[in-house]
Amino acid sequence: MKKQVLFIHGGGEGAHEEDKKMAANLQDALGDAYGVRCPKMPDEDSPEYEAWSDQIARELTSLDGAVSLVGHSLGASILLKYLSEEKVEKPVAGIFLVAPPYWGAEDWEVGEYALQKDFASKLPRGLPVFFYHSRDDEWVPFAHLALYTEELPRATICEFVDRGHQFDDDLSEVALDIERWSSPQQQEETK
Repeated sequence: MKKQVLFIHGGGEGAHEEDKKMAANLQDALGDAYGVRCPKMPDEDSPEYEAWSDQIARELTSLDGAVSLVGHSLGASILLKYLSEEKVEKPVAGIFLVAPPYWGAEDWEVGEYALQKDFASKLPRGLPVFFYHSRDDEWVPFAHLALYTEELPRATICEFVDRGHQFDDDLSEVALDIERWSSPQQQEETK
């Protein structure tokens, strides 16, 4: 059975089409032992948390076994909110967040996407959390990464210099982390 990866794309017009390149790169980097799903989320150009949350729940229900969750931009922030607020029955091998905006930061005050104050304590116990952000991100300020690290000091932080918001459609580092954290030995060590 293939190991499962659910990739949630960012928001905005054409985001799914653009982020499919990242998901395809991730699939190529992971190889045949993995299956990467990249569903088109509802109303990507005018996303609503509730609709995306419902879609994530449906996607998780359709997958077998533990799943690695990967999100880009808005999709990353919504995955984090989802895991901290919803009851998740499916075992999650890890969450890998690429360029997530920190909702509530100056000029990013959108209550619908904002995390609860105690969100870190509500994540599944022992969940490996990874952040990937490039200093030259043209959409999400690099300073948002520091806001997340304050809340999740045990998260693994991967900083880049020149990958932009789309990471040059190269998620090879994410693939390496997924492979490392989805091994049965690593899952036992985090329990």
